[in-house]
Amino acid sequence: MKPTRFASRAFAALLVLAAGTFAVPAASAAEPVKVTLGAGCFWCVEAIYERVDGVLDVVSGYAGGKELNPTYEQVGSGATGHAEVVQITFDPDKVSLDKLIDLFWKTHDATNPNGVSPDFGPQYRSILFYNDDAQKAVIEKSKAEAQKGLSKPIATQIVKFEAFYKAEEYHQDFEKKNPDHPYIRGVSVPRLKRSGVWGDGKKKL
Repeated sequence: MKPTRFASRAFAALLVLAAGTFAVPAASAAEPVKVTLGAGCFWCVEAIYERVDGVLDVVSGYAGGKELNPTYEQVGSGATGHAEVVQITFDPDKVSLDKLIDLFWKTHDATNPNGVSPDFGPQYRSILFYNDDAQKAVIEKSKAEAQKGLSKPIATQIVKFEAFYKAEEYHQDFEKKNPDHPYIRGVSVPRLKRSGVWGDGKKKL
């Protein structure tokens, strides 16, 4: 006996409902990722990475030393072993770690082991922290590529991440809050321009 048109439609509707019931859910968005790095004064570095599309947050702080909860004055003395750094949280669906590290090399002279002009001392050294072997591999590959265009060896330290200490609140978003500060106008803005992220809106890498 032939199924009626109504029965055929009802059966088709049941198939659609069943397909919806067992459909594979869409893949969830990637979890945000963190990377910590230092390239001289953190006011400058924070201002650079805050302008990158896909970067969700940039926090200025200290890493690479042994002192617990160091202050700006302690780090500034050069005695704690910490470097001024920023901790970047980014969306890997919008910007990759390798592009963030490629930008790192463009922000400063990474061949000077004594700091980043005009700031010198161990607290201003060039340094990259990796959270796992995958990040370490990306960083080392990027470094090898950057080295090809340089006449002197890169002095940047590549170190396993251990601890990050947020800097005092007045350091956060310093460039945004103090656009007329002499250091910002004389040092940070030229670095922003050289890095290629100067201007309105966030820049895609």
